Amino acid sequence: MSKVIVCDPIDRAGIEILSQVAQVDVNTGLPAEELVRIIPEYDAMMIRSETRVTKEIIEAAKQLKIIGRAGVGVDNVDVPAATRQGIVVVNSPEGNTIAAAEHAVAMMLSLSRHIPEANQSVKNNQWDRKKFVGAEVYKKTLGVVGLGKIGFHVATVAKAMGMKLLAYDPFISTERAEQLGCRLVDLDWLFRESDYISLHVPKTPETARLINAEALAKMKPTVRIVNCARGGIIDEEAIAEALQQGKIAGAALDVFEKEPLGESPLRSFGKEVILTPHLGASTAEAQVNVAIDVAEQIRDVLLGLPARSAVNIPGLYPDAIEKLKPYLQLAEILGNMVGQLSGKRVDYLNVRLQGDLADNDSKPVVIAALKGLLSPALRERVNYVNASIEAKERGIHVVETRDASIRDYSGSLHLSAKGSLGEHSVTGALLGGEEIRITSIDDFPISVAPTQNMLLTLHRDMPGIIGKIGSLLGSYSVNIASMQVGRKIIRGEAVMVLSLDDPLPEGILDEITKVSGIRDAYAIAL
Repeated sequence: MSKVIVCDPIDRAGIEILSQVAQVDVNTGLPAEELVRIIPEYDAMMIRSETRVTKEIIEAAKQLKIIGRAGVGVDNVDVPAATRQGIVVVNSPEGNTIAAAEHAVAMMLSLSRHIPEANQSVKNNQWDRKKFVGAEVYKKTLGVVGLGKIGFHVATVAKAMGMKLLAYDPFISTERAEQLGCRLVDLDWLFRESDYISLHVPKTPETARLINAEALAKMKPTVRIVNCARGGIIDEEAIAEALQQGKIAGAALDVFEKEPLGESPLRSFGKEVILTPHLGASTAEAQVNVAIDVAEQIRDVLLGLPARSAVNIPGLYPDAIEKLKPYLQLAEILGNMVGQLSGKRVDYLNVRLQGDLADNDSKPVVIAALKGLLSPALRERVNYVNASIEAKERGIHVVETRDASIRDYSGSLHLSAKGSLGEHSVTGALLGGEEIRITSIDDFPISVAPTQNMLLTLHRDMPGIIGKIGSLLGSYSVNIASMQVGRKIIRGEAVMVLSLDDPLPEGILDEITKVSGIRDAYAIAL
């Protein structure tokens, strides 16, 4: 009989599911060295946030098939080590969706009607109704920043309350937004026109301090801002200053740049500010949901079935992993590249398996390509299981084709996509079965090893253009590691790929596109 160790407190509903297929040992609070000692006898492991599953623990787990994290993140699990060992790592990416969305709506309504302050006033034997005159949300405009699962549910509830909806999400199709009755706009428009703003984006370099002094200056003085997403999306000092100066009407924050919240000017405000201690997922139902979700996945894997929310390579065991791993990496890189070339709002992705690759199962390759396509937007939130779901929710149409007759390489992969920057394609292959090469871009033949920072130009094949680009990069102290040019005819159109030692400085792309002969330029970051 299989054995499962539960290392953190888990709702009883999860334990009961596991008990249907395995012997379950609940052993919480174990030190790492003790886990290393006992883990070899277990087939599955279930944790929450307290237990850290290190490389040492994973390498000692000789028969472990799955690690289940009852929650959204898996930052306390060494996922690469687990993948190398052929261990599936699963989480519950949707278990707290409703809880987080409802908390955002509750914060918006509480802020509008001054509920926390009014409650405290009555408990202090006061009855000052005039002090707590609120605002209705009916017919007001809600700007939703991020239309993922949580933002979508918030927008759905807001629409039912009679609110008008604006949304900013560069990765959602217009059609998908219109299904909800949401108007897609740019951030500046959303900031100017919204009466309420609710944030539902991950914290990335692009979203860090998204709400700053410059953004706040564009907003109505009556705007109210809600953040139940991630700390650091809001510049807390800037929002405190805006509140102090009467530039905005209020803010309700559940997450903070540093938690627990220390000394902060936000603490000094009254009914204009609501602060809660990261309660977005803290409902009894959410805790039950994540326990059931992960326990069911562990049960399925122990029964030989695939997991539905794996964060590494779902449902593929060591032999399959070894066979497909290079192609999955190739597909993810190509997906990332074609997404950056085509623009954020991708309408369709065409995945064509060529040569010997056409004889393989296409599904893992397609999923890997989608993961690469969505990774710049969703980062750690997208994985090999939810990539297809995330693409569908964003209105991305996926087409799979095969062509075994294309034999430029033993096996190759061609991706094409159409997005806000137009239609582009990328082809790649494995040299010697392992070495990844980009073999064409927009059908221009080329042979480039992908690197972390690349500059790609589409240009007219003419004397001096390479030197001009090199000189321009040199003036910005950007070092070129390698350069490749692909063309079909002499003095016709061409593509150039420069591998760079450094990221491109801000503003340099505009200068590159002004160089005579350059049609387009793209900064590619992998």
